Amino acid sequence: MAKAKGIVIRTTDYGESNKILTLYTADFGKIGLMARGARKPRSTLSGVSHVLFYGMCLFNRGRGLGSLYQAESIHTFRGIMADIRSTAYAALILELLDRLTEDNKPFPGLYRLLRDTLVKIDKGTDAAVLAAIFSIKLMRIAGIDPQVDHCLRCGEKKKSYRFSISGGGFLCPDCAQSDPYAIPMTLRASTLISLFKRIPLERIGTVSVKPDTIREIEALIAAYYEQNAGIKLRSRRFIEQLSHFKADNKSSSQ
Repeated sequence: MAKAKGIVIRTTDYGESNKILTLYTADFGKIGLMARGARKPRSTLSGVSHVLFYGMCLFNRGRGLGSLYQAESIHTFRGIMADIRSTAYAALILELLDRLTEDNKPFPGLYRLLRDTLVKIDKGTDAAVLAAIFSIKLMRIAGIDPQVDHCLRCGEKKKSYRFSISGGGFLCPDCAQSDPYAIPMTLRASTLISLFKRIPLERIGTVSVKPDTIREIEALIAAYYEQNAGIKLRSRRFIEQLSHFKADNKSSSQ
C-alpha cells in the first residue's frame, strides 16, 4: 500500500461503474489507478475521481494499473472550475504534461511546477500567461529547450529576433537569413519568452500581457512543439474557439 499527494490529470470511464485515473505525483511520477465504482453516485470515490482533483491518495501499486482505495482533498481549484477560460488553459497544461511524461518516472520539480501553476491560476493570475510559462519550462524536459537569451548562431544579444522553429531558438536579423522560415516576433513577445523561460514561478505576481502578444507567444509555442516534439494539443483548439467567440461578441456589441 502506498500514500502520496497527487493531481488527477486524466480520467477514462471503464466498464459500467469504474474509472481509470491518471495521477501525477511527486513520489511516483505519473501512475494509472483503477477507481472501482467511481461512476456510482454513492461511491466514496465518485467525488475524487475527476480531472483537477488534488489530494492525498491511498492506493495499491501493481505492474500495470494500481487500485485507488481512498483519497482526501487538499485543494479544490474552485476558481479554475468556475471560469471556462481558466478551465481551458488548465486542460492544456494537463494535456501537455500527459503527452510529455512517461509512467512511473518521478520528477518532483515537475510536480511542484504543475501544482504551483494550477494554484496561481486558481487564485486569479492570468491563465494564458501561466500556461505559456508552463509550456516554455516543459521544453527542457521534452529535450527541445530553445535558445532564447541570444542569437543561437552568432551568440550576440540583439534587440530584435526571429524565431527559428527548426533551429531551436532566436536568430538575430543578420543570422535569420540562414533560415527563410524563421518567424518574425515583436520585441514584447521575444522579451517575454526569454523572461518566461528563466524566471522562477514563485516570482510571478500580477502579470498583464496584451491579448495580441499572448496569442503571438501561444502560436510560437504551438508551432515549436508540433515540429520538434510531434505534439499538437486538442485543448488548444478549444482555446482558439473561445478567443474567436469573444472577438465575435465584442465586434457585434460595438
